[in-house]
Amino acid sequence: MNSLLALWLPILLSAVVVFVISSLIHMVVKWHAADYHGLANEDAVRAAIRAGNPAPGGYVMPYCKDMKDMASDAMVKKYQEGPVGHITLGSAGAPKMGKYLGLWFLWSLAVAVVAAFIVAQLIGLDPERARAAAKLVGAVTFIAYGFGSVSESIWMMRPWSVTAKNLLDAALYAIGSGLVFFYLWP
Repeated sequence: MNSLLALWLPILLSAVVVFVISSLIHMVVKWHAADYHGLANEDAVRAAIRAGNPAPGGYVMPYCKDMKDMASDAMVKKYQEGPVGHITLGSAGAPKMGKYLGLWFLWSLAVAVVAAFIVAQLIGLDPERARAAAKLVGAVTFIAYGFGSVSESIWMMRPWSVTAKNLLDAALYAIGSGLVFFYLWP
């Protein structure tokens, strides 16, 4: 715990740096703007979903309650006819960006705390090991921010181009975090 207290400044600034890099990516560079597309018949699709009155959550179509039924003629036909997809539905109402940004900052802070903890346990707080600490912080940060995207492409049909951009984001967050820890290592 003492090591985390000694690293409070790089932990906090790392989260701030990740937050700033993320903001620049999404508001200035905007390379994620093409990650999502609208449906040509969006109003009809929205009306059909609303008619089903689904609760917020994750949905898959076609839906198969038991994996052994996936080979049934009816399910095979549904898959062949399409569409095949995953849908995440939220609560009705305008997005609460303050809440999302606050949660993103807290997540960035949690990643920085975990990275600092791991590095302090493995390397200690030796000032001579600042470079090694920064590299390890960068690696842990990259894994935390990036690896989940790969699973999304494997299992949830997220386009690999989106995952590539998410991995690039993670690399930038890792570089930023590593530099903060390098320059502020006790």
